Amino acid sequence: MALDAFSTATAGLRVTQAQIGVVSQNIANVGTAGYVRRTLSPVSSGVGNAGVATGTIGRALDAAALKQLRSETSGAAYTSLMSKTRTQLDTLYGRPGDGSALDGVFNRFTLSLQTLAANPTSTAARATVLSAANDIASRIGSAADGVQSLRSGLETQLGIDTSKASDLLAQLAKLNTRIVATTAGDPSRPELEDQRDQALTSLSGLIDINAVTQSDGSVSVLTGSGVTLLDRSDAASLSFDARGTLSANALYDSDPSRSGVGTIVATTPGGGKIDLVASGAIRSGSIAAAIELRDSALPQAQRQLDDLAAGLSRAMSDRVATGTVPTDGTRGGFDIDLTGLSAGNAITLTVQDGSGTQRNLILMPSYQAPPPAVPAGSTEDANATIIPFTIPQPGAGRDPASVRNAIAAALGGGYTVSSVPGGAAGAMRILSTGGATLVAANASVTQVTSAGDIKGSATQLPLFVDGASAALYTGSFDGGSQLTGFAQRIAVNPAVVGSAGSLVGITGTSPGSSAGDGTRPHAMYTALTSTQRLFSSSSGISGIDAPTRASVADFVQGVISVQGAAAAAAQDLDEGQSIALSTAQGRFASASGVNIDEEMSNLIALQQAYAANARVLTAARDMIDTLLRI
Repeated sequence: MALDAFSTATAGLRVTQAQIGVVSQNIANVGTAGYVRRTLSPVSSGVGNAGVATGTIGRALDAAALKQLRSETSGAAYTSLMSKTRTQLDTLYGRPGDGSALDGVFNRFTLSLQTLAANPTSTAARATVLSAANDIASRIGSAADGVQSLRSGLETQLGIDTSKASDLLAQLAKLNTRIVATTAGDPSRPELEDQRDQALTSLSGLIDINAVTQSDGSVSVLTGSGVTLLDRSDAASLSFDARGTLSANALYDSDPSRSGVGTIVATTPGGGKIDLVASGAIRSGSIAAAIELRDSALPQAQRQLDDLAAGLSRAMSDRVATGTVPTDGTRGGFDIDLTGLSAGNAITLTVQDGSGTQRNLILMPSYQAPPPAVPAGSTEDANATIIPFTIPQPGAGRDPASVRNAIAAALGGGYTVSSVPGGAAGAMRILSTGGATLVAANASVTQVTSAGDIKGSATQLPLFVDGASAALYTGSFDGGSQLTGFAQRIAVNPAVVGSAGSLVGITGTSPGSSAGDGTRPHAMYTALTSTQRLFSSSSGISGIDAPTRASVADFVQGVISVQGAAAAAAQDLDEGQSIALSTAQGRFASASGVNIDEEMSNLIALQQAYAANARVLTAARDMIDTLLRI
């Protein structure tokens, strides 16, 4: 009896001492990142508690809470980068209404045109127009430069984050190997598992992952889409082919040979390669946000600025040509004056089939033979059928008949193209003779670029040019899209700067005849603030698939409004995700973290248990001594 009591008390002291050590370890690691509260699982054997052992040290891990924590960590990293970058992008346009903001600089330009129209003889007013024109061109250019700077920064960050993710996968493979080599009771195992969980959580901030625990204690890591990145001790290595400073032409393409930006490739231990960007394998985390911003959000912002620059330039220099119903009663088509048609001056025709369904045809003139292919997304109507065709360059060898013949060849059978009886030399009549019917009322406006005579009789003036060559902006696709990156290249026409009188100096009988005529500046003001223009659906102002019909002034406000709303939405989403992450962290901490009050309470209870076992041990010893003295 006394021996049993002695053995039980000794075992109790041993277990209590071990438990005190575990509690002390928990208390010492309060606030340690990645530390999971330790527990002791005593093991008893034999009769009663006589064979009790100290047991094994484990972790109080809530697997469900940990999985949610990793998911919310990925989401928070994604929304944080989206919010930060969207806010930086919105800042590029300035605070709406400020004099230095995009809308403020534009409004100052239109006001200068109004002032000049009211006082066309004023030298100061002319100088103010040129200064304001230079300011708006520079403001658009600086915003576009900022967009590409953000894209370049993301390209650099993707390289850094990809390297971090690859290092974490290699670290996880090593930890898996060490954990598998330990036994369940090895006191170093919980520490290794803590390190592994911390690495997994860090990885989840970069890429959305699923960690699957295997029977041998190792974990396998897969992306949220199912691509295996780690299988026990075999880890994929991640690489990123950074392209450095990006330009407006540096866009993503799933074909690496045509892509202007870097992609992430996972190389498996067996040598297989997976393009994680092309396969859409990464859906959350900071890497997913960087890819979306670099390849979608910021290129769209660039497109908006390019469209704005193009609209500003063409509003000044383009003559509006609209299809009209023939006055002689001819049916099945329309008349349109295409005098001065240049490469890039899209001719939009609406046709209707027998079922009443309407669709747009866009004839895209080019000086190249054969003409370059034109993607629909690069035009004003992403759903239209694009028909590129070649026309002679202006000058010797070009006559109206050659242009008519080129258009007729582009349209093919079912249409005829002829001159307009009694009309201008460049006027032509386009009729449908079978199949789809031309809708005369919907003959879309065609922009015909001014020939560049800054002192001619037209109200149009090529005030803005393509700074790369001081050429007129026509929207040409010869040698690549002239639209792409035009926001960085738009500049005031040097010819107009050298002859400020051209702002009002219209010669001829119409619409004015003197340098004191305000017709031209008034017409330019109207073209910016009242004339409705069609901006491409790719700008996203009216929706992904909807072109925007607005004045240039309204388009400026639309750009600012869209970016401001996107920044606000990103901030709201990030705030909500931060709350979700905080909740997940709290849930995990409550189940697996160290609660100092609870641990201190356990320590007091264990101290009391230790004292009780010590008293039992003392009593048992006294009993044995008494028995020995009998």
